[in-house]
Amino acid sequence: MESIKSVILAGGVGTRLWPLSRTYNPKQFLKMNGASLFQETYKRALQVSSPEEIYIVTHRDHHYLALNQLEELKQDIPDGRILDEPMGKNTLPAITWAMLEIEKEFGESLVAVFPSDHYLEQDAMEEITAAGEIGQDYLVTFGIQPTHPHTGYGYIAPGEPLSRGFRVRKFREKPDWETAKVFVDAGYLWNSGMFLFSTGVYFQEIARLQPRIHSLLRERGVSSYPELPSLSVDYGLLEISDRVAVVPLSARWADLGTFRAWYDFKEHDDHGNVGEAEYIDSGGNFVHAPGKHVALVGVRDLVLVDTGDAILACRMDRTESVGDLVKVFKDRGDTIADYHLQVHRPWGSYTDLERSRFFRIKRVTVKPGKRLSLQMHHHRSEHWIVVSGMADVVLGDRTIHLRQGESTFVPAGIRHRLANTGKIPLEVIEVQIGEYLEEDDITRFDDEYNRV
Repeated sequence: MESIKSVILAGGVGTRLWPLSRTYNPKQFLKMNGASLFQETYKRALQVSSPEEIYIVTHRDHHYLALNQLEELKQDIPDGRILDEPMGKNTLPAITWAMLEIEKEFGESLVAVFPSDHYLEQDAMEEITAAGEIGQDYLVTFGIQPTHPHTGYGYIAPGEPLSRGFRVRKFREKPDWETAKVFVDAGYLWNSGMFLFSTGVYFQEIARLQPRIHSLLRERGVSSYPELPSLSVDYGLLEISDRVAVVPLSARWADLGTFRAWYDFKEHDDHGNVGEAEYIDSGGNFVHAPGKHVALVGVRDLVLVDTGDAILACRMDRTESVGDLVKVFKDRGDTIADYHLQVHRPWGSYTDLERSRFFRIKRVTVKPGKRLSLQMHHHRSEHWIVVSGMADVVLGDRTIHLRQGESTFVPAGIRHRLANTGKIPLEVIEVQIGEYLEEDDITRFDDEYNRV
């Protein structure tokens, strides 16, 4: 074996972080601190793996979101390194599929598995690499020394000492506060959700403990996904295997899956507040409202999040329940659970600026060298106004070029395409007019992103 291979799990949706996290722009891709958690995870993986040794497992709807963020890091991603799940089946199928791809490409390997929605100090990678000495005999998980009782994490009870770390005595689920205090006092570790597996040990154990998942994926690959159970690697493998070790990490770590977790992670003012706002007689609050003037008076332990199209206000001790809101929205077919005002596409993005029953105004951004599909709308016409860059427009049987300040009209029923062959991003204001303005009023005739 040579270098460690890496698997990045980037398939979650993060419903507990609504309205920041949406179905088509989930938490791992949000840029809360300049770079996304996904981008930070990829940079960590580069410390132990080359780009061709890093596999990313994500939902197929997020393929280009992941690819775009890797391009921002100036990374040229080899073909086949982004594995697109057709549906979410939890972590065990995702990891198994990636491990099979690594074995096929590199033979027997040592593989580090990283969730893409966690914070971890960069220097932790030395500790992870050092755990390779026991990775030939054990399925290795990494534990975090608790700083306080926490009800949002699973716990690991260390057992017999090994040359590095300990054999795992038992896993414990998320406890109540009193039980968490008992766990901390007993020396339990937080379960970080990061792993180090050798392909040899991993496939021996999964063939023994989950033979159906192993055989389906090995024989049919991703086409077997509809038949696979939804199962986490903890439930389906680690908690029932007798070959599991835990290695404590000393580096700072956080699972940033709730607003309470973000509150704990970020720096506080003298009154325990996080976020830009005017605070009067207020403490212990988390505010995220970019571009807005926010004032809190006499308020304590509040989460206030404003994304332009949605506002969330909840008590700090109820942040675990935010995901219940998303279920309510989805049950009634409300797309507020799925899309932001800015929607990412393979070619760039669009941002809703204003809409009513019969018109909709967007800002469309097309990346250099990219183009939209050749398409047609039945129920709406469009006006395009170029505000920066230069647009190449196919309009029926004509091709026209529009510079800054120029515009064109796209009637309903006419085939059209917008492209950017320039060197800078193209920005277009699009005004849609019609009796039906939703995204599904589209017929594609040619599309380089396989959406026809």
